[in-house]
Amino acid sequence: MHCGVYTSDMTSASSSPAHAPATQDGDPRRLRAAVVGASGYAGGETLRLLAGHPEIEVATVTAHSSAGKLLSEVAPHIDLGHDPVLQETSVETLRGHDVVVLALPHGQSGTIAAALRAEDPDVLVLDLGADHRLESAEDWAEYYRSEHSGTWTYGMPELPLADGTKQRDHLVGAREIAVPGCNATAVSLALAPLLRAGLLDASRLGAVLPVGYSGAGRAAKQHLLFSEASGTASPYAVGGSHRHVPEVLQNLRRATGQDGQLLTFTPVLVPMSRGILAVCTAPVPGGTSTADLLGALQADYADEHFVTVLPEGVFPSTGEVTGANTLRIGAAVDRHSGQATVISALDNLVKGTAGAAIQSLNLALGLPEITGLTRTALAP
Repeated sequence: MHCGVYTSDMTSASSSPAHAPATQDGDPRRLRAAVVGASGYAGGETLRLLAGHPEIEVATVTAHSSAGKLLSEVAPHIDLGHDPVLQETSVETLRGHDVVVLALPHGQSGTIAAALRAEDPDVLVLDLGADHRLESAEDWAEYYRSEHSGTWTYGMPELPLADGTKQRDHLVGAREIAVPGCNATAVSLALAPLLRAGLLDASRLGAVLPVGYSGAGRAAKQHLLFSEASGTASPYAVGGSHRHVPEVLQNLRRATGQDGQLLTFTPVLVPMSRGILAVCTAPVPGGTSTADLLGALQADYADEHFVTVLPEGVFPSTGEVTGANTLRIGAAVDRHSGQATVISALDNLVKGTAGAAIQSLNLALGLPEITGLTRTALAP
């Protein structure tokens, strides 16, 4: 790994949050968590990570069509130390938890989140869906065609901000966290440092993203069947219609303090279960070198535990991040065309979703940021 460790209270993975209630013998108890949508890919991945978290106990799991089943029936790979029954999702079921994770489709989190927060201002609610990511109600209406649920603290700790700070500063003590979109994470973290350094033409940004099928969710659909997907690559949301576009542009505005970014964004489903490889391009000013790009990336990420900037001539692959809460970035300048190519790789279910949620949860609760997370991937 080439990035350092974020050193603000990250060296001890066993300390407990200062506010954790004590048991009768005086020891702090583990915090009780509920995971909504636990039978889906994002909810299931959250359970997998929480199963190894030393400070969190998964007390309740809920689902819709799978309600009434044992967790082992829908997710036999997850071992919580007990085998809970998936319950129907309701405020009554979720009442009394310290942490609630909402892994629901867009448009379904807003109402239940508002009810939970109204009852208990101290509960930490993390929304893995899109409902609370966007700052602009107009953007939400254009891309999601429904009523905006409001804006929560954005769960991308490494995002550099225009004032020289990082987004993690806003997550400390937060009680409402909007977990980023997986594609948005891959593109935003790849481009933000370079735009901040003035090394890219912000009006001509492009990104093509081969993505794994788990990003489409677990629901049975014809185009997601193995016989339909195997051996083919399929673009979707072409022509600026993907719902992560306004989220990326929002992040780039926050990183630079400027408007005017334009992005052509094209995701492509490829026959793999997990992973995103974001291939981002843009013109560079004359005389800009590959070393300049890598230097700007290192300037923002050298101390990040979960972001690795690769050496010149080295580029990431999705297999290098499978199962890990890491994002790896490589960059190069084509001296013939005057274009930069910046490539980032992440696991869409970990760093792209559930891992980002756990990382943000740790910050919100005053825990070491790396608790319960790994940057070691699975291979082969």
